[in-house]
Amino acid sequence: MNWIKDILFLLMGAIAAAFGLESFLLPNRFIDGGVTGVSLLITEVTDFPLSWLIIIVNLPFLVLGYRVISFNFMLKSAISIGLLALLLAIVDFPEVTKDSLLVAVFGGFFLGAGIGLSIRGGGVLDGTEVLAIFLSRKLGLKIGDLIIIINIFIFLAAAYLLSIESALYSMLAYLAASRTLDFVIDGIEEYTGVTIISEKHEEIATMINEKLGRGLTALQATRGYGKTGAKHGFEVLYTVITRLEIRKLNLEIERIDPGAFVIMNSLNDTRGGMIKKKSL
Repeated sequence: MNWIKDILFLLMGAIAAAFGLESFLLPNRFIDGGVTGVSLLITEVTDFPLSWLIIIVNLPFLVLGYRVISFNFMLKSAISIGLLALLLAIVDFPEVTKDSLLVAVFGGFFLGAGIGLSIRGGGVLDGTEVLAIFLSRKLGLKIGDLIIIINIFIFLAAAYLLSIESALYSMLAYLAASRTLDFVIDGIEEYTGVTIISEKHEEIATMINEKLGRGLTALQATRGYGKTGAKHGFEVLYTVITRLEIRKLNLEIERIDPGAFVIMNSLNDTRGGMIKKKSL
């Protein structure tokens, strides 16, 4: 059953990406970042079929994905990339618009949605992140920083081989794709970890349980070093909420203890507890 759901995600991802490429980016000579951007750039310079380039350029990253992640990941990525190449070869998607701004925004939107759906299916349409994971282990750099560095070189090449204007619109398409990708993967229920330091921690804990329906952890801490000296037996509360609940939590904390110290940070993922796990 999970494989059927994954295949559906991979198929929807390939359709969305193919539509974004053929109906928006390709006719207007715009590219994207990553391996897809390299394939688009080679197509624009050499007229080599994009359907073949998508496969050829991604092949080394599929092998790398097997070594760095898993065989299942490589297999699903191969299916996803194969579906995209097949759609590009046999389906003639119509050009939607020639307006450069609309092309950049919506081309990036559909391409990002396609990549995001493929990731939810357990594979990738673009091998850039696989390369970034591999290099981060070798060089000790952050994955996000490496992706940015890779894309800087791609857009510089686009500015030289195509035009500065095409490169700038391509960067806009990449930004649209990145934001859409994040939304498709995280959804509207992106999680936030909240740390609350307050003398009225018991009232706040009760509010989180009863009004938000969330679990929490009470951590024993020491507070008051400095002029007031040490104060023992203090509890720090930690909970995880969705971003839709942030305003409600802030209002309730303000009502109970306006002087409470609250720290919030975004979370990449959650598992177990009283948080409903997003199915991937």
